[in-house]
Amino acid sequence: MEHASSPRAHGVVVIAVAPEHHDDSGKKGWRLAAAAFGDEAGFGVEEEEEGEVRWRERRVASLWRVAGALLVVAALAVAGHYCLYHDPAAFSREEGRSSFLLPLYPKSGGGGAGAGAAGESAGGVKPDSAGAETRENSSAVLPIRGNVFPDGQYYTAMYIGNPPRPYFLDVDTGSDLTWIQCDAPWTNCAKGPHPLYKPEKPNVVPPRDSYCQELQGNQNYGDTSKQCDYEITYADRSSSMGILARDNMQLITADGERENLDFVFGCGYDQQGNLLSSPANTDGILGLSNAAISLPTQLASQGIISNVFGHCIAADPSNGGYVFLGDDYVPRWGMTWMPIRNGPENLYSTEVQKVNYGDQQLNVRRKAGKLTQVIFDSGSSYTYLPHEDYANLIASLKSLSPSLLQDESDRTLPFCMKPDFPVRSMDDVKHLFKPLSLVFKKRLFILPRTFVIPPEDYLIISDKNNICLGVLDGTEIGHDSAIVIGDVSLRGKLVVYNNDEKQIGWVQSDCAKPQKQSGFPFLFKRVLQNQLL
Repeated sequence: MEHASSPRAHGVVVIAVAPEHHDDSGKKGWRLAAAAFGDEAGFGVEEEEEGEVRWRERRVASLWRVAGALLVVAALAVAGHYCLYHDPAAFSREEGRSSFLLPLYPKSGGGGAGAGAAGESAGGVKPDSAGAETRENSSAVLPIRGNVFPDGQYYTAMYIGNPPRPYFLDVDTGSDLTWIQCDAPWTNCAKGPHPLYKPEKPNVVPPRDSYCQELQGNQNYGDTSKQCDYEITYADRSSSMGILARDNMQLITADGERENLDFVFGCGYDQQGNLLSSPANTDGILGLSNAAISLPTQLASQGIISNVFGHCIAADPSNGGYVFLGDDYVPRWGMTWMPIRNGPENLYSTEVQKVNYGDQQLNVRRKAGKLTQVIFDSGSSYTYLPHEDYANLIASLKSLSPSLLQDESDRTLPFCMKPDFPVRSMDDVKHLFKPLSLVFKKRLFILPRTFVIPPEDYLIISDKNNICLGVLDGTEIGHDSAIVIGDVSLRGKLVVYNNDEKQIGWVQSDCAKPQKQSGFPFLFKRVLQNQLL
C-alpha cells in the first residue's frame, strides 16, 4: 500500500560501475532494477543505448556534411581566385601552334645596362642537320645558366643556317632585332665563341622587304640598292651595324621534334663599344620585344606559336633557369597580371603607384595620383630607380646599422658597405635589410598587386666581401622618370610577356624545372567533381 501510494517515476537513473565489477548477473539485475524504477518512463537501458547509437550516427553524419560544405566553400574560393588571377588567354590553344623552351648561360663581364633598353632572354637547342617541317602542337624546354655578378648577363644558344650552327645570344626583352656577328665582309667584330656567320647572296634581305620597312620605315633606296642596312645604338652607347639576312633557324621541342623555321635577323659586321670587347662569350643579341621583327612576333605571324614568351632566372646560379616561346608553360594559377603600357618604343612596361623600402615610401614627392613607368628589362644587369627614389633609398641604407659603413674604395658598384663582421654569403646579412616593393593599382579596387624584391635580389657581395647595392640611379642610362627592373631583381620569378592579351605577369618560382600547365589544379578539380556528383 505504501508502495502503491508513492509518487510515480518520471525518468531513469543510470549508475555506471567500473568494468571489472560487471558480470552477466550484475548487468542483468541492474537493467531489471532500472526498468522497475519507472515503467511509465517509456524506455529502459537497452532503448537508451540504441538512442545513444543513433545520436552518434547523426553526429558523424553532421560532421561529414560540415566537412563537405567546407570543401565546397574552399573550392569555390580557389575558383574565384583563379578567375581573378589566371591568364585570360591561357586556355586559347590554337591548333598547330607550338611552344619552345630555351636555355640561358652566363655572359662574362658587363654591368649596368645591358645591350638593349630592356632585358634579355633566349633559348638554345641541340644542332641537327635533319629537319622536320611539322607544325604539331608541342613544347620544348631548355635550361639557362648565369649570374648577375661577376658575369653580368645571361645568354642562350640558337642554331641558324643550313646546316644549323650554334650561336650564343644575349637574351634581351628590350631589343627589337636579333643579330649575330657575321662576315659580310666584317669590319669590327669581337672574338666570339663561334666562327662568324657568312651569308650567301640569296640570304640577303632586299630593302623593299616588309621587315626592312618595319625596321627603317618607308625610305627610298632607289633601284640600285641590293640590301637592307641597319644600325642600332643601345643604352650603354654601344652599337651594331650590318644588313638583314633570312635563313633557317632550328628549334627542338620537348618531344624531340625538330622545327626548321624561316627567320629574319641582323648580320652585324661593325660593332662598337662594349659589343667589341674581346674575348666575348656571345655572338650577338636575341631580340624579344613586341616589335614585328622580334623573334616571338615572327614565329607568331607564321602561326607557329602564340605571341607569348617568358623567362625564369633562378636565384641560385647553379640552377640557371629557362626561357620559353609559346604559351604552354604559362601558369594558370597564382600569376599577378598588369596591362602592358602602350608606347612607341616596343618596351614591356607598365605603371606603378608607389615604391617602398619596407614601410617607407621612396617616391614621396611625386604628385598624388601620378604613376611611374616600370620597364621589365632582362638585358640590364641591375635595377634602376628615378633619382629621388634612389637618393631616399641610399639615405635609408646609410642609417641602417652602425655595423655597416659605406666603403667608397670599393668600385664594384656605386654604393657598397663594409660590415664589421665576416660575410660568407647573403644569408649572413639579408636580415639587416628590408624588401623593396613596387605597389601597383589594385585589381577590382580591392585585390593588391605588388612586385616584391627581397634583399637578396637587390644586393651583391663584392670581391672584397662588401655588400653592394644592385640598384642604381636611373639618370646614368637616361631613365630619370622610369624604373628599370634588371636581372638582379628578376631572379626567383617566372615572368611572362603576353603580347596577344597585352599583359605582363609574374609569380615566385625556383626556376628549377618548367612544367606544362593543366587547365585546373588537380586537387580542386577532384574536389569539385566529387561534390557535384
